[in-house]
Amino acid sequence: MPGLPPDHERYARTALPAYGRGSDSALRLLSLSENATYLVDDDDPMVLRVHRPGYHSLDGIRSELSWMASLRAETAVATPELIHAEDGRAVVAAAVGGHMLNVDAVTFIEGCTAEEKPEAVGFDELGRLSAQMHDHVERWSAPHYFTRFRWDVEATVGPCARWGDWRAAPGLTSEGVAVVERAANTVAARLTEFGQQPDRFGLIHADLRMANLMIDPTATAGSSPITVIDFDDCGWSWHLADLGAVVSFVEDTPAAGHMIADWLRGYREVRDIPGEHLGMIPTFVMLRRLMLTAWVASHSDADAAITFTAGFATGTVGLAQRYLSDRGWMRYE
Repeated sequence: MPGLPPDHERYARTALPAYGRGSDSALRLLSLSENATYLVDDDDPMVLRVHRPGYHSLDGIRSELSWMASLRAETAVATPELIHAEDGRAVVAAAVGGHMLNVDAVTFIEGCTAEEKPEAVGFDELGRLSAQMHDHVERWSAPHYFTRFRWDVEATVGPCARWGDWRAAPGLTSEGVAVVERAANTVAARLTEFGQQPDRFGLIHADLRMANLMIDPTATAGSSPITVIDFDDCGWSWHLADLGAVVSFVEDTPAAGHMIADWLRGYREVRDIPGEHLGMIPTFVMLRRLMLTAWVASHSDADAAITFTAGFATGTVGLAQRYLSDRGWMRYE
């Protein structure tokens, strides 16, 4: 993992005493992606996240956790509950061999991810939750230290994009690069023209993919079965970038269209989307695919990258061709 040391478990164990747990507590690695996430597997389970160095500042991590906690307290959006260290810290500095990594902890959410049980996901409900998140930011008084990065054109598809260069994706031919290049240039131009006015650009989750939705199959009628997790990439971007993330890794499948239609129906029950914005949906779907293609190339040892590497770049070329030529693709009214 770029920047994450191979002995990340040692940092998790170093942080455990700050939460009143023994350093020899049972740990189970839940996921290895941008960060290393561990389950403290005892009678009072909790989830520890070991942050890679150099990506977020301490205030950036505190900012993420503050929005997650505020959503939990002030809206119907279910999120994990932040667990403070015994001395009240939201983030613990764990030092190993002269090096330090930040660690935080949240409650363990029962159930499974939406990847494991996709049939249990109501995308209309996810649309309603997304709209509530966007509404919440507009009235929220963020703490004075609040800082998060921007997912704008430069950060997503620029020469120094935050997730890397999609051109490095395994399996891309020179012909494929030429097609995707045209699509990327078109995406950048349309996003620049679309602009960043407050009615379309704000603080978003930015990674509402299936792996970041926990599903409670026992949820009763009238309650949402969805818990939104992993706010690590939350930042300032277009509202519809959250929709693009919903269809991550399946953008080129028939299922994506149904997921988007359901999400839009639920979202518009809570918050309006002007017709001008709806016309940008193909661009946000293509933007997300470009970002993921770069991410797979630059995170070859991440769990998701390992799963989706084979044939992913070829699928991106096909999606780029469709984006450039099919005016009826991903069109909604």
